[in-house]
Formats: sequence, structure tokens, C-alpha cells
Amino acid sequence: MKRLIVIGGATATGKTALAIKLAQALNTEILSADSRQFFREMSIGTAKPSLEELAAARHHFINHLSVSQDYSVGDFEQEALALLETIFQEKDVAILVGGSGLYLRAVCEGLDQFPKISFTTKQRVTDGEAIGGLAWLQQMVQELDPDYYATVDTQNPARLRRALEVCLESDAPYSSFRAGNKHTRPFEPVYILLELPRETLYDRIEERVDQMLTAGLEQEAHSLLPFRDKSALKTVGYEEFFDYFDGKVTYEEAVSKIKQHSRNYAKRQATWFKKHGDWVSFNPTDLESILNHIYA
Repeated sequence: MKRLIVIGGATATGKTALAIKLAQALNTEILSADSRQFFREMSIGTAKPSLEELAAARHHFINHLSVSQDYSVGDFEQEALALLETIFQEKDVAILVGGSGLYLRAVCEGLDQFPKISFTTKQRVTDGEAIGGLAWLQQMVQELDPDYYATVDTQNPARLRRALEVCLESDAPYSSFRAGNKHTRPFEPVYILLELPRETLYDRIEERVDQMLTAGLEQEAHSLLPFRDKSALKTVGYEEFFDYFDGKVTYEEAVSKIKQHSRNYAKRQATWFKKHGDWVSFNPTDLESILNHIYA
């Protein structure tokens, strides 16, 4: 049986570093499931692996696309499965890593079938959110799919946005498309969840944001202004600087919000991983225990 080592965890928990160490120890390759690191133009704000890290082990899907291109989780599922088929012809194990839980789940379990969302519907949701913000998304989803609204993280605009698009496109509740059926895969996932004490994690997030600012996050965000309506840019680190460029907040307020929203995002990620999948938790520095778990 072929095995896929799946490394998940909140932002700044050390997933990239561990994936490289495991790839070297197991002589295999890494598939990135970080949905923002796919885009070539988004490097600093996505904490993309450095050139040295990319050279240390073979990575796939990093710098895979231009931010001008549309790319869905379904597209990723198909490409990742095709790539794994090729890798498994020569190797018994591969590594999938990322903090985007839906993308990890798509590869390991498959996706429910949703309607294709038209440009008109996407634009309708984008325009509504631009005017009404998170409160508008919450209200619309609550009205159109109260069952899903009762279970979703109502502070997560991406989840609300996706649900609303499906509701409007299909004229049916988003929850009606969520069958929850797992797809058969020709490999066995081995789920490894990286966790850190909250205070340690928050300190690492603060340090990471400071490093991003020093590396030129403001300039990178400014270069992406023409693409600000793309879903990829509705991301912590970019949206706050867009507000700064619009004069809605000061520079200091933008930086403070990036750190706050990064902590909030990490908390949502941790909650998701606890609810989904058969994860076994490890401290990211405990390489010996992680390897023993994999070999077992």
C-alpha cells in the first residue's frame, strides 16, 4: 500500500521545515496544499519556502500559477492525484503539506459535487461583500441556508462566500450538496498535525509578520493592487494593506490588524483540524517521534 504523509497545522507551526526533513529522510517529494503559495506573485505574504528550502527537497505546486488565473480546489484535486500516481510509480511514500484544510481533504477524501459558479454570480457576491462586508455574507447565508449557517464558522468570509455562491447559482441550499461521501484512494493517508502552545504560536506569528514587513510585504501588496478583486488576494496581509492604500487605516493600524487577523486565522485553522480527519498531534521539533509514527 502506498502512503501519503499529510502534514497539517495552523500558520507558523513549522510545516514547511518538517516536510523538508521528512522528504529527505524518506527520499520522496512534497506536494504543497497551501492555496496561496500556488501563485507566483504572492511570495512574502504567504510565507512561501525560500529558494534554499525549495532546493532542499523537490516541491510541487509552489509558484504553479499566476494570480490572474482562476484555480479551484477541484482543479487542485485532479492535478494532485495525477501527480501522485506518477510519484507512486517510483516511490512508496509522498508528502502533502499545508494549512488549507479543504485542499488536504480534497486529495485524501475527494470533494462533493458542486455546481460550476458563473462569473455573474461571483461578481454579485463580490459586489455585495464590498458594500456590506462580513455582516452581509452572514445575513445572506443565514437566509438561504440556515442549516449550514448553524454549523459554519461565521467569522470566516471565505466559507460564507463559497456557500453563498452555490446557493445563488443553484437556487438550492449549499448544505444539500454536502453528501460527505469519501472517495476511494489508491493510497493510505497518514495524518500528522503540528501543534504548539498558544503563547508560543502567537509569538511566532508576530515574528513572522515582522519578517514579512522587513522583506517588503507592503511593496508586494501594492504591486498586486490590480488583482485585489481576485479571491486569492482576499488574504490576511494583503487586504489590510489595501485598506491602508485606500486611506481607511494608518500604517500602524494595518500592521496591527495583520497580526490580529493572523492570530484569528490560526485559531480557525486549529479548530478545523480538530473537527476533521484522524490527526495525530506532534510538536514540530519532535522529528524522532514523527518518524517512528510513520514507520509504525
